Amino acid sequence: MTNTIRAICALLTALVIVAAGPREDTRAAEPIIIGTASPGGPYLAYGQGLARILSRELGQEVTAQSTQGPAQNIMLLEKKQMMLAFATMGVALQAWNGADWSKGERHRSMRVIFPMYDTAFQFVAAKRLRLNWLEDVAGLRIGAGPRAGTGGTYLPILLKTLDIKANLRFGAWESMASQLKSGELDAIVVTAGFPTPALTELIAADLVDFVHSADQIALIRKELPEITPSTVPAGTYPSLARDYQTIGLYNFAVAHKDLPNDLVYKIVKAVFDNHDELVKVQSSAKETVPANIGRNTVLPLHPGAERYYRELGIPVPVVQTQ
Repeated sequence: MTNTIRAICALLTALVIVAAGPREDTRAAEPIIIGTASPGGPYLAYGQGLARILSRELGQEVTAQSTQGPAQNIMLLEKKQMMLAFATMGVALQAWNGADWSKGERHRSMRVIFPMYDTAFQFVAAKRLRLNWLEDVAGLRIGAGPRAGTGGTYLPILLKTLDIKANLRFGAWESMASQLKSGELDAIVVTAGFPTPALTELIAADLVDFVHSADQIALIRKELPEITPSTVPAGTYPSLARDYQTIGLYNFAVAHKDLPNDLVYKIVKAVFDNHDELVKVQSSAKETVPANIGRNTVLPLHPGAERYYRELGIPVPVVQTQ
């Protein structure tokens, strides 16, 4: 009788193990979606390169999804419709505090995992207008990029801060470039890492001039402290003979707080272990180095990412771990 009971128990244990196995495999096999931005900007190219690296290194399907940009990414992340996303620090801070575009609704599921690169506000106007300074765009038709992107979110605030009234239009960067070519737009403000594909195309065709904002930088930073000085180096674009001084916001990859610590650790490690490959895909990824995690001073790190930086001996500001 005892042998029979033992046999039954062994059989039940085996059945439980077999039944549990596929469920674990299914969870592990679920694709990871990365929220990027619209075609024509560097977010999508960066995301596609990252997806290839992570798919290979994690042994799990990872895909890059085109979106309107940081604001939409954060909303989708909050709803768990994606578990990884790209965001600029200013847009993320607004979401965290429930300010501006988030209209009082706090989005606090995101956790920073690794630094990407600086997003520069690149103000360019149609060459036919011969504009030099930002105040010259008053009354003109300006492309701001996707409405939920960094430009779409921040440009209305910037122009209001500077008391510049203009006719803003929103859309994908490729659409903005096409409208400037056709004369439907007078200028565009490209808010992205550099070089930006859509802007590179416009400059190669000799269709635009850079518009300078040096006199307004101090005023903008006084009103919007999350914005930092940014420089697009000479030679970034064929016709850019001198450094272009402007303003910017730093980009970070963020993960949902519920993503397992071990998985996030592996993601961060895979990014830095394959840094050269990522730079070949998107040159602005040259700034994707561990030390730049210090550029984040306002949002919490994911514990899995924090573990990685502490193992390297990279200081993690206290504010990030609260």
